[in-house]
Amino acid sequence: MCAPVGFALSPVGSVSRWLGLTSAGVPEKLGCANPPLSPKQRDLCRKKPFLLPSIQDGARLAISECQSQFRHERWNCSTSDQPSVFGHELTSGTKETAFIYAVMAAGLVHAVTRSCSQGNMTECGCDTRLQGLGSPAEGWHWGGCSDHIQYGTWFSRKFMDSSSKNMTSSRGGHTPDTMNQHNSEAGRQAIDKTMSTDCRCHGVSGSCAVKTCWRTMAPFERVGAYLKDRYEHSIQVLDRSRKKVRKKEREHRRVPVDKYKLIHFNKSPNYCLEDRRLGVAGTRGRRCNRSSHGSDGCNLLCCGRGYNTHVVRHVERCECKFVWCCYVRCRRCESMNDMHTCK
Repeated sequence: MCAPVGFALSPVGSVSRWLGLTSAGVPEKLGCANPPLSPKQRDLCRKKPFLLPSIQDGARLAISECQSQFRHERWNCSTSDQPSVFGHELTSGTKETAFIYAVMAAGLVHAVTRSCSQGNMTECGCDTRLQGLGSPAEGWHWGGCSDHIQYGTWFSRKFMDSSSKNMTSSRGGHTPDTMNQHNSEAGRQAIDKTMSTDCRCHGVSGSCAVKTCWRTMAPFERVGAYLKDRYEHSIQVLDRSRKKVRKKEREHRRVPVDKYKLIHFNKSPNYCLEDRRLGVAGTRGRRCNRSSHGSDGCNLLCCGRGYNTHVVRHVERCECKFVWCCYVRCRRCESMNDMHTCK
């Protein structure tokens, strides 16, 4: 459904419409008029239609990584087929909201930048600003194809953020929009912070007389792990949109936060029990690890409710041998394993 003309776009509306591109009912081949984008995003898409595949790839990359990072947690980054995809978590103002905005912004930077480096677009390519520089005395120089994250970062800001206004306030605290914008920017910075320098040696007989070096993005799994650590250390800040805030709470949460940290307003629910109103799935029926003391352990994941044990029969091909000529002969092996699920 298209937003009406004059709709005041917020980052929440911007992200939820973009996430609609990943819904099961959305066709793969899309034009800019068809996706569930905001008016601002649709206009940007019309100007740069060649980026639409990267926009979709960025959303899917982010959702996949979110689910990978939280697969053993009580909140496992569950999604739905609805346009908002993440449901209540997109607007709850919790640490989970912070991670969603950060990983979505990072996913878009990563996907667009990767497309640029692969030569799929005429508007961007490799980052050549460092080429020719280096340390001749030490036998190396900048060269190769550095990932041009500046273009990907610019596009992510343009596509996701509601405005380019300053995200901080002289009165202290944040609004929901500036909080989401801050976390999106922290996600973009994560791409830069996790970049690495790769080098290739040149010389006679494989010697390293001269090295050519370039900057490259980390695999997105490493970006996800970096953001998961930021999620674990997310900082609670003041919500200026609330009408009444206690003085003690106002003083406690008015702390400077750098652009690399994630911020949130509200404490997270425990995610133990199903709450359909909030879209919380609960942990009942989730598989757990009886021998683990971590977040995937039955005690923590099942919230102290206990667990059921099922015996699962597993059949697979084994002891395969090549028989001349020309086929492979295998045995059929069976095993019985215990599987534990939360009550």
